[in-house]
Amino acid sequence: MAKQKIKDMPPERRPREKLLYEGSDTLSDVELLAILIGSGTRDKSALDIAQELYDKFGGYRGLAERNLAELMEIEGMGEAKAANIAAAYEIAARIVEMVLKDLGH
Repeated sequence: MAKQKIKDMPPERRPREKLLYEGSDTLSDVELLAILIGSGTRDKSALDIAQELYDKFGGYRGLAERNLAELMEIEGMGEAKAANIAAAYEIAARIVEMVLKDLGH
């Protein structure tokens, strides 16, 4: 039996809508990942996939240390979804690099 899909949730509980109306700082780590993942599968919502990734790899730090193939081991994580996560981590790394450079490190 399929779990609840995000579109079937009340709008105030949907990650994307929550971000739009309440701000990104109101989202949990898993909700932010779900937005990057974008969509689920027939049997799992994007939130389900995000939770599984987060749990399996021990949060953001563990995810940052994984390659695309490891991310795609999670059912529902294809190349496009794994690439979205990898791109987000690369953007974050470049921001950190710029900030450190600006601080003289």
